[in-house]
Amino acid sequence: MRFLIIIALLIPPLFAQHDESKNDILYTNLIGAAVVAAWGTAFWDYGKTAPHMKKEEWFGRNTKYGGADKLGHLYASHLIGTGLSRLYESWGYTEHDAALYGSLSSFFLMNTMEIGDAFSGEQGFSYEDFILNTVGSITSYLFYTYPELSKRIDLRIEYLPSFSTADVLTEYEKMKYLIVLKGEGFGFITNPYLQYGELHVGYYTRNYNGENSADKERILYMGIGFNFSRLARHNGLEKSARFLNYYQLPYTYIPFENNLNR
Repeated sequence: MRFLIIIALLIPPLFAQHDESKNDILYTNLIGAAVVAAWGTAFWDYGKTAPHMKKEEWFGRNTKYGGADKLGHLYASHLIGTGLSRLYESWGYTEHDAALYGSLSSFFLMNTMEIGDAFSGEQGFSYEDFILNTVGSITSYLFYTYPELSKRIDLRIEYLPSFSTADVLTEYEKMKYLIVLKGEGFGFITNPYLQYGELHVGYYTRNYNGENSADKERILYMGIGFNFSRLARHNGLEKSARFLNYYQLPYTYIPFENNLNR
């Protein structure tokens, strides 16, 4: 109950300029907050303890997930902000207003989750997560309002689910996070074949669910890939092209990896 009261208090300042024309955005955020509360209650132990903070550190070897969860917060905030911006623009908002309200909605929803974590015995409010939620919300606004930026850079996730857990949001053992530089976005690359090229910089962790610290891996890698989004777009598959700006197809690039735990 305390968690829901705090969320209710956060809504007015988030939409300080709210009027009836923005009820659709307000209701979207209320529904989103309800989904976060329900998911957190089901999987993350929300409401089981008094609010507290937890220092999680960043990408250290001995952190809970080796930092994969931190990139998860950044990516999720970016993705939610972009998705809601597209939704709001489809409702008739200008591109700028849609991007602004989309990024604010992302900030609100992701930090609703963080406040919920404060009431979880195994989680706790993390300022590291809060910071990366904020960064991801800001990048969603920048990428949406500056098309040249999104033409050159993607934030993506590679994910092959194990289907062994219902909590797919924290299955970090099967995820990789990467930033992609796309050849097509740089004017000095004029060769049509090279415009399909990509440079990847990624990070992922493995074996952080086990007890044996010797098996834990933090992998930083660079890769050379192919721009499947560009291929889809040039064949009229706009929705697939958009999806591939945020999802990395597995086994479609050449990686050069370094295990930071060795």
